[in-house]
Amino acid sequence: MRRRTAVVATVVALLAITGGGVAVTALADNGKNTSTQQDTGLPPATAAVERGDLSSGTQSDGTLGYAKERKVNAGTTGTLTWSTGNGSTIERDGRLYEVNGVPVRLMYGTEPMYRTLKTGDEGNDVRQLEENLQALGYGAGLAVDDAYTAGTAAAVKQWQKAHDQKQTGRVGPEQIAFSPGGVRVKSTESAVGDQVAPGKPVLSTTGSERVVRFQLDVAEGKLAKVGTKVTVDLPDGSTAKGEVASVGKTAKPGDDPADKTPKIPVTVSFDDPGKVDGFDQSPVTVNLTGETRKDVLSVPVNALLALPGGGYGVQVVEHGRARQVKVELGMFGQGRVEVTGGGLRDGMKVGVPKI
Repeated sequence: MRRRTAVVATVVALLAITGGGVAVTALADNGKNTSTQQDTGLPPATAAVERGDLSSGTQSDGTLGYAKERKVNAGTTGTLTWSTGNGSTIERDGRLYEVNGVPVRLMYGTEPMYRTLKTGDEGNDVRQLEENLQALGYGAGLAVDDAYTAGTAAAVKQWQKAHDQKQTGRVGPEQIAFSPGGVRVKSTESAVGDQVAPGKPVLSTTGSERVVRFQLDVAEGKLAKVGTKVTVDLPDGSTAKGEVASVGKTAKPGDDPADKTPKIPVTVSFDDPGKVDGFDQSPVTVNLTGETRKDVLSVPVNALLALPGGGYGVQVVEHGRARQVKVELGMFGQGRVEVTGGGLRDGMKVGVPKI
């Protein structure tokens, strides 16, 4: 995982500017003197004090995939005689697989198809079936409710006739499978010719919506809350906007065997998933914005000086001379740090190591 978040702990390592021939005069121990004169020379380079919005954040390596992965189990016992191919997209009433030559078709619904539905039955699975029949144009005037009536049976017969099936007016798991929406076939779990039975996986599917999955260090977990806005750098070089859709609740070591740092899984959804293209499991980069501080002064992190009496300062360069001022640090982000105090103003120059 690649992370570019500025971390306070690295500041000390960046304070090489206190050497290199530049003498640093310590502030008085009482902290009242906030400016001391530098008489031994100017810093090797300078950078501007900037006023503007500063965002904390991080970059993480992620993987482009699809949402809602699930297994499709066989609805009856027999021989698998046909199965849709990997990568296929199946919509309502499309064929998923066939057992003994009988197609099992996709219908939309959150409740599984667990029984044979017939006249007199009641339940949410009946409502789901009727909603699908109505959406497909079968059963004019069919009332959508929880009751399997003679009208429901008539609509089922119309559907069966349209697909050259025996018109029984009854329908079960050997004919349909419910899913919340259209699916994309990720892989086949059983080969044509295999014996299948209820509960045995036939297909592994996902939703058709593109998502990104990545892992984030627990220490940076506060950056990835549900709803946090992100941008994703895609394989074709384009960038897409999105937001954090889910954050795992259990931390565990990541996929990198060399990095045992506890990590949490995060899933990102896109604002406009229909415009996101790319091969499944392609690598991407997720840019988490994090917190944003509005209209603050900031300097490069490597402009900070460790002061002998504690705290930090910067070296202000004006009129060909350098002076050291003590500052208070705020938020780190984007290679910069928020600073206050020392009479700093937008556009001032501060000393930094030579690049």
